[in-house]
Amino acid sequence: MPTRRTEVQVRPGAEEDLDALTAIYNHYVRETVITFDTAIFTPEERRPWLLSHPEDGPHRLMVATDAESQEILGYATSSAYRPKPAYVTSVETSVYVAPDAGRRGVGTLLYDALFEALADEDVHRAYAGIAQPNEASERLHARFGFRHVGTYREVGRKFGRYWDVAWYEKEL
Repeated sequence: MPTRRTEVQVRPGAEEDLDALTAIYNHYVRETVITFDTAIFTPEERRPWLLSHPEDGPHRLMVATDAESQEILGYATSSAYRPKPAYVTSVETSVYVAPDAGRRGVGTLLYDALFEALADEDVHRAYAGIAQPNEASERLHARFGFRHVGTYREVGRKFGRYWDVAWYEKEL
């Protein structure tokens, strides 16, 4: 019997999502170099991150859920690129998909919703840093018009080795 695929819905993130979002992020902390965080977080430690992404403005949090079960399948964010005032019209974007939710187009749906939400904001450029290698993330970002602008060589150390980060930008 074929597996039934359910619809995926995308909505702004909310405080009640914190536990699930923390669990998804902690998977990437423990198992991958997708993030250079090296210690897992409690939901309470992640609360300031969640609260830094309101429902309006340039710093957004979009959450994908299974329409039937309401299980959180992933999330995308736009965050401050750098803390200095002249960077205010630039954002850094990220997508994290639950480990068992891959190959369902969740990342694409999340970025669709994120960039639609940013369309009316005073945002000039979006940037994404992709730890190497990560062909799936590179394909996703290329699909949304990001272009490679440079690579920081051996910029992060995790799991006992150094990793490169390729940087991409998108004009908004």
